[in-house]
Parts: sequence; structure tokens; C-alpha cells
Amino acid sequence: MKKQIFLIVMSFLVLPQLKAQSPIDSVKNAVNDLFVAMKTADQALLASCFADSAVLQTITKNKAGQLIVVNEKVADFAASIGRFAKGDLDEQISFDVVKVDGDLAIAWTPYKFYLKTVFSHCGVNSFQLVKQKNGWKIQYLIDTRRKSNCE
Repeated sequence: MKKQIFLIVMSFLVLPQLKAQSPIDSVKNAVNDLFVAMKTADQALLASCFADSAVLQTITKNKAGQLIVVNEKVADFAASIGRFAKGDLDEQISFDVVKVDGDLAIAWTPYKFYLKTVFSHCGVNSFQLVKQKNGWKIQYLIDTRRKSNCE
């Protein structure tokens, strides 16, 4: 009898942890992998976060103060991350919105970026992800960057 009670109690403790990961959790993990890759300066992991035809863009201002959209290739982004030491890059995000419809997902993640533990800038990332055979991949990423109004 004690053995049966023990097994019942253990099943209530263990079974919730074995619950299958939700689609939203899977999308969050895919996005978080990008920031782990940045923090660890892992070019291969970073490149694996993106779909083959991924588009990366940044909304910023040029020296004249005019709004511009800058395009970047995944390979160039990965190479730039690889130039840093582990721990130099720390983009701290929060998930405001994550939505999933079948094989398409969006994630809206405000962030603060630190370079070698010093605040650099903040903004928001807008991700479009596609579920592929090997998991969720970033198809489109566009972000904003600013130095103030980061609260």
C-alpha cells in the first residue's frame, strides 16, 4: 500500500514535467537560441537559427538623421558575432507577443543590448518564423535601435 501511494504521489510530481512543449514554447526556444548564440559567440549555432532564405533588416537613422532600413546577410551577421569573445554580447529580451498559426509564427521582443556589460542600445525585434522539418527557423527579422526611452 505504501508503495502504491508513493507511486501515485510521484506521478503527480513527475508527469507535469513530461508535458509536451507547446508551439509557443517551441517558438520562444527558437528565438532564445539566437541570443544564446550571440552570447556564446557561436557562429554555427547562430546560422542554424535562420531559414536558408532569411531576411535581416534594421530600422535606424543615418548621419543626417533620416530613417533608413539596412539589410544584412545571415552569413555576415554570423561572422560579425564570431569576432567577439564569449560573454561580450548580451541582448536581454522579453516576449511581448508570440502567436502561432500552423507553420507560421510571430514574436515581438523588446530588448536591451549590452556590449561587454555596458549598455549600448535598446529597441524591439520583430520575428517571423517558419516551422521546418528541423524545427522553427527565423525567416524574417527586423529590429529598431535607439539609445534612449528604453523603459
